[in-house]
Amino acid sequence: MGDALGDCLLGVGLLAGSANVIMQLSRPEVGYGVVESPVESGNLFRHPVKRARTTYTYLAVAALGTDDERAAYRRAVNTAHAQVRSTGASPVRYRAFDPELQLWVAACLYRGLEDVHRIVLGRPAPEALYAEAAVFGTTLQVRPGQWPADRAAFDEYWAAGLSSVDIDDRLREYLTTLVELRFLSRPWSVLFGRLHRFVTAGFLPEQFREQLRLPWSAADQRRFDRLMRGIGRVVEHLPPSARRFPFGACLADLRHRRRNGQPLV
Repeated sequence: MGDALGDCLLGVGLLAGSANVIMQLSRPEVGYGVVESPVESGNLFRHPVKRARTTYTYLAVAALGTDDERAAYRRAVNTAHAQVRSTGASPVRYRAFDPELQLWVAACLYRGLEDVHRIVLGRPAPEALYAEAAVFGTTLQVRPGQWPADRAAFDEYWAAGLSSVDIDDRLREYLTTLVELRFLSRPWSVLFGRLHRFVTAGFLPEQFREQLRLPWSAADQRRFDRLMRGIGRVVEHLPPSARRFPFGACLADLRHRRRNGQPLV
């Protein structure tokens, strides 16, 4: 693994985390896979800390881990994914092992890294990031040849993928609960819900905001840009280990769990 992906995996990117989840789940096959998932331990609304740890660890091991660590985490994730498949009552057909759906998730993760660099740091992500970001999919079932060959091919794939975005009422209710932090107990949902909604809406491309029915004005955009650039100036002066937190800590936790025979997810 090269250096670009590790350097681009910034803790400040967690600000865009919910927006990225929305982008992933806006494809109905992915969204309903999460909404209908029988894996109770992975339910975001019931186990938000555990779910966050699992997600951050996946990103950390994909970007920073060894081949052996990625293989170990793949096996652990596959155990949970084996239970996620549509039923006769599902409105769309899906299964968590579908490489095409995993490719969409990986593409969203890559776009998220690009957006954080552009919006927060005020510059494009390094060109080397694109090829290295394929690991977000290939750590699971995506084959290397499925990752679009270059950035131009990715743009074509992304445009085609946007045509499959469709947030119906059920997905909208689920995602709005996420946006407004309704699943958190008081006072956290009250203290942080409004800010979380604003930041999440700011990171979402317009098509996703429209389907979620999130209003966004030119004044909102100016406030969002000022806030993100201010955060970016702080991030630029942090040492690398601090800029990367909590991903380094998640990888250390994974290694601790492997040594002690503990579950990885």
